This record gives sequence, structure tokens and C-alpha cells, in this order.
Amino acid sequence: MTNRIFVALDTPSLDRARTIAQKVRHHVGGLKLGLEFFLANGQAGVREMAEIGLPIFLDLKLHDIPNTVAKAVQALHPIEPAILTVHASGGRAMLEDAKAAASTGTKVVAVTTLTSLDGDDLRSVGVPGDPRAQVMRLAELAMAAGIDGVVCSGKEVEAVRAAWPKGFLVVPGVRPSDAAVGDQKRVVTPRQAADAGASILVIGRPITQAADPDQAARAIEATL
Repeated sequence: MTNRIFVALDTPSLDRARTIAQKVRHHVGGLKLGLEFFLANGQAGVREMAEIGLPIFLDLKLHDIPNTVAKAVQALHPIEPAILTVHASGGRAMLEDAKAAASTGTKVVAVTTLTSLDGDDLRSVGVPGDPRAQVMRLAELAMAAGIDGVVCSGKEVEAVRAAWPKGFLVVPGVRPSDAAVGDQKRVVTPRQAADAGASILVIGRPITQAADPDQAARAIEATL
């Protein structure tokens, strides 16, 4: 993949998502569409965004019993996203069934620990240890389940890459050094994430909320 930047179009507005995508399409490698976009616009909206000509990362973070997740993944066959997320904490059977149900052209990647969570957050829901330990535990589970890769923060991606050399590693929570952190707690710069082994970088607000999204994307691309 020549450009590892996927712009996160985290909006329920099809018009806004399409407008930003058209502005930045020459300086990003793909479009990430999240839950708010999908619930507002459905498969028809995803198809419309795909017409822009960039790979679609459908970030739905599916997490349910194995049979339900498998059927949900099968229901997405008509739009064949390039990348689809599920939650690693759904367990090995769920991960295996999600991969088995996916189209051959869809990479299934498992979310390990959200970049909005830190050690205190994990302990509050009964997960001992620090985020890194939890990420590694779930990455090993995902690798054993035979899916394509995981989503992890830039703080852990180097360790995951060492354990999973061929894994497809997605790093969100990426912020240029001069950008606001927002609601993210475990962040790195685009260059740090890329050097540490990220397959793709998911970048939202530093691009989408910039006065000139195209220039912001171009500037980030230049650092890589």
C-alpha cells in the first residue's frame, strides 16, 4: 500500500463525508467509515463513498455471539469492504467465524484495547494490568484465530509487530505533534506509528477539522 493514511470520516452526514473525501482523496490511501456513518446511511452510503475510488475501511467493531457476528459479516458481502473490524474480546470462536464469513477481499482485524482507555479504565471493568499487557494478550488470541490483524495504539504496535511479523496492524489515535489529543489517551505521531510497524494509520480530526483538509493530509503524508 503506497499511502498508509486512512482518513476517519466520523460523521453521520453523507454529504460531509463525501465532501471531505473528495478534497483529500489524492493524499490518503483509504476512507474509514464508522458506526455513526453506517447507522445513518447504511450499505447504500458505503457504496456511494466507494465510488470515490478509495478502499473502504468499515469500522463497525462487531461484538456478539459467534453466529450473530458471522451472519452480520455475511450481510456485508454486497459492499465488500477492504477492512472490517470486530472486537478481539469476543473470543476465539467469534473471531474464527467472522473471518470464515468474510468475503475473500476483506481483511478482518480485531480491536484490542480502545485508544481512549488507559490502565485505570481497564481496571474499572475488571481487566488487571496495563493496556500493553491486554493488547498483547488479545493480539496473540487474534493471531491464533487466523484473522488478518489487529487494531492497537502506536504505543503497542512495535511489540505486536515483533510477535506477529505478517499481521495487518491498524493504528488509530494518531496525532501530528502539533495537534490536539482530544479524547485519545495513548497517542503517537504518524511517523512514530509508521516506524514502529503500523500497516495503516487512521487519522481523523487533524485532517477532517482542519481549515484545509487537503493541505493537512498532504502535510501528514510528507512526514511519512
